Amino acid sequence: MATIIVILFILGYLAIAFEHPLKLDKSVSALFMAALIWALLSLGFQGGSFDIINAFGETFNFSAGGEDAMNGFENTLLHHLGSTAEILLFLIGAMTIVEIIDLHNGFDLIKKAVKTRSKRKLLWIVGVLGFFLSAVIDNLTATIVLVTLIGKMFHDRNDRIWYASLIVLAANSGGAWSPIGDVTTTMLWIGKKVSAPLLVEYLIVPSIISFAVPFLIASYLPVFKGELVIPESDEKDDKQLLTSKLMLFLGIGMIVSVPVFKAVTGLPPYLGMMFALAVVWLVSEYSKPEEPFNEERKLLYTVRQALARIDMASILFFFGILMAVAGLEALVYGTVNGEEVGTLRYTAEMLEIAIPNQDVVVLLLGVLSAIVDNVPLVAATMGMYDFSMDHEIWHFIAYSAGTGGSMLIIGSAAGVAAMGMERIDFIWYLKKIGWLAFIGFITGAGVFLLIEKVLFPNVV
Repeated sequence: MATIIVILFILGYLAIAFEHPLKLDKSVSALFMAALIWALLSLGFQGGSFDIINAFGETFNFSAGGEDAMNGFENTLLHHLGSTAEILLFLIGAMTIVEIIDLHNGFDLIKKAVKTRSKRKLLWIVGVLGFFLSAVIDNLTATIVLVTLIGKMFHDRNDRIWYASLIVLAANSGGAWSPIGDVTTTMLWIGKKVSAPLLVEYLIVPSIISFAVPFLIASYLPVFKGELVIPESDEKDDKQLLTSKLMLFLGIGMIVSVPVFKAVTGLPPYLGMMFALAVVWLVSEYSKPEEPFNEERKLLYTVRQALARIDMASILFFFGILMAVAGLEALVYGTVNGEEVGTLRYTAEMLEIAIPNQDVVVLLLGVLSAIVDNVPLVAATMGMYDFSMDHEIWHFIAYSAGTGGSMLIIGSAAGVAAMGMERIDFIWYLKKIGWLAFIGFITGAGVFLLIEKVLFPNVV
């Protein structure tokens, strides 16, 4: 039955990877996969087909332990549910704050600030904005904001898809060095694999390289030569509210305060994000976006309206995939040095034997993250490796998973969003952008290894 569980995971993974050809939302595949894996785990465990291992390395055998072993199984499930819930609550809080800002037209202030007519200069402006904005409000949101901006600036679709594609690259690089810039870095941070200060310290330079090198090459391509004609803005779309500035700076400021909250209180990041949401929510309740302002108009700017706009399908996808990976982590699949280990740890040991160099393994992880979703890949590595917090391997995983997805348009949430907004063709992106993303990825990785292995070895 253990083999059946592994096959089920592989099939679920393939269904997620081929979401578009199958025309099946990946959230459905992830939820089916998680529920069925844990159902088979329960049946197989009670039937004596295999043992279960918890996050502390304790193993449970139903035949030998009976009720105590079953309690161990249930506590293992609750532990993984708790770890997953921490990530989901954090994401829900962050997404709600972003939607509140958008309800108050806060992001229009950023759009209005871009006034250049030089295509090359505009490329760098949106690139730098994408790089730093993604570190604050996450790469997906930054991509949506900037692709919308580009859509208002260009009538020519060819120009739009070039800019949109490179925005994806900049946003993914920017999200890699921030604990709140990408789901995977958030997972590593909340999972106590990396700390916010050292993640920034060791990844900021490689991330800048992975962004700047492709942009430098791209700025000399023919498509970015010359000047553009910016169409007249639609007054209705660009309407600035009385609260636009307030909600933009308050919202971003409160999201940025989350690492500070964790450092001061020692509490998990999701509590800091809930506090940030509470502050933004409180201010929004008493603010008046328009004059005159009545109860009917107030309904348009409520946090309930923001909550209704959250992409809950993505939240459910993260739940499904994280719980499915947790199921593999809990399944005892083999032994290492006479000690029973979970499936992911066993896989890690086999990889160590096949590829002794861990840096090569992590680089392959980055390439693989362009093909399949990086969330389960990082979740898997968190179960595979048992290194201490801020070990260099966790930094390298954060970099590789965050930037490697740029090599294919479907390799990241930001890419999928841009693909949907501008109908970017998979093959076009592979031919025109893939090689630029690969150069950035491998150059940044080289800089990371230079820093970690040569300039500052064994420094944490």
